Amino acid sequence: MTVAAIAQDQVDEGHPRRWAILVVMCLSLILVVAAVSSLNLAIPSIRDALDATGTELLWIIDSYALVFAGLLLPAGALGDRFGRREALIAGLVIVLVTSIGASYAGSSVQLIIWRGFMGIGAALIMPATLSIITVVFPKEERSRAIAIWTAFAGAGGALGLLGGGLLLEAFWWGSVFFVNVPIAGLVLLATIVIVPTSRDTQHRSLDVNGALLSIVGLFALLFAIIEGPERGWTDPLTLVAFVLAGVLIAGFIKWELTTRFPMLDPRFFRIRRFSMGSLSITLIFLTMFGFFFLIVQFFQFAQGLTPLQSAVRTLPMTGVFFIFAPISVTLAKKFGPRVTIPTGLVLASVGFVLMGTLEASDPYWLVVIPILIMGSGMATLMPPASEGIVTSLPQDKAGVGSAVNDTTREVGGAIGIAIMGSLLAIGYRNSLGDATANLSPEDAHLAEDSIGFALFVASNQPAEQGRELAAAATNAFTDGMSIAFFFAAGIVLATAAVVAKFYPGKSEIEAS
Repeated sequence: MTVAAIAQDQVDEGHPRRWAILVVMCLSLILVVAAVSSLNLAIPSIRDALDATGTELLWIIDSYALVFAGLLLPAGALGDRFGRREALIAGLVIVLVTSIGASYAGSSVQLIIWRGFMGIGAALIMPATLSIITVVFPKEERSRAIAIWTAFAGAGGALGLLGGGLLLEAFWWGSVFFVNVPIAGLVLLATIVIVPTSRDTQHRSLDVNGALLSIVGLFALLFAIIEGPERGWTDPLTLVAFVLAGVLIAGFIKWELTTRFPMLDPRFFRIRRFSMGSLSITLIFLTMFGFFFLIVQFFQFAQGLTPLQSAVRTLPMTGVFFIFAPISVTLAKKFGPRVTIPTGLVLASVGFVLMGTLEASDPYWLVVIPILIMGSGMATLMPPASEGIVTSLPQDKAGVGSAVNDTTREVGGAIGIAIMGSLLAIGYRNSLGDATANLSPEDAHLAEDSIGFALFVASNQPAEQGRELAAAATNAFTDGMSIAFFFAAGIVLATAAVVAKFYPGKSEIEAS
């Protein structure tokens, strides 16, 4: 039987081992998603162990996201062309090797480099997981499979925090990377044994020019977003990076419109399920990654909790994802994505508004309520939005459709950390005011950098002065956090209005 015939048979009836394949794909996904959140938890330990500066810490986080997001589209196209299973295997091998290197890095620069190479593996893994699911499940089961995948994509952040917290309680900071080794090895073996291969049956030529333009364009965009808060948004290097990104992305669009075999045909965005789904995923991951970035600092610095205690307090979000993601499939079938997606966005916005009212002295129940509301909204909108992206494209473009779904997540996440982190920093410094006036210039500079450094400086001051600085820094942090969360609430609510207006109605989708 030919590859095309096998593929068609799987579309009609589904692969006989499809549910076991789904388990393998979800484990692969956790490797990728948890790598972001678990590292956020380890940042204080890495700062102390490697004597890392604030800029180095930011690049330790973002080097992974920069490479990951920049390579997702080409990686999805490579999977379509040469085999999605083969792309997944290559990605798992890369993650396994780079996790060992990262766990024993001896300097910030080494860790940044290892994290960047880890992003290559992640870029090969993530689009392969969703495209394989799309291929091995028949149409009537695909929505539920994508919902389960989406639940793990959303809950993976909280699971990464919990795993990181447990490891940091018992081991050194590098354990948050080394834990990937046995997981990647197990998933690699399972992939080789049970996962079938699939690819684009038309054997189109690779779009090398499009790949290069997209890689460099996204690199430049993310570089500008990451460096903007540190260097300043009007810094010459930041502005040059933004201009370069604009030119290259415009060049990519022009090339894709004219080449015979485009990697990503821009005309796909005329499909409203595709474009509105992409918008929804981008904006919700922008705010979700920003949330994880801020909430870990709130628990550890503002409330004085350990990494494990902080991680445990995010666990309700995991439970909400696993409850609401499958339910959203039923809701989308009954009311249509045009209702379900905006409803989830509105719920998420309400959660962010409540998060913006938090104070450091608030009890946990006041924190968990907005987490539950926000998580339920995210879990409600993600499955129908993701399904709209990947199922609105031809089956042969499953890898690229999955890569677009993943690129929107990662680009949105990188932008979210940069923008919400920048808003936090602006609010923190403005609110801190003259609380550092009695410090030495060196201590004042440190205290104005972040709440973590301010608490460190406070611990080395006379008792009364130290308490006053710690209290001022904590209040300034919550003020900055409020600005960031209110911003998140606003853009999510605006997205809900746009999707409600432009997403196709249920009857239009059924007729297409």
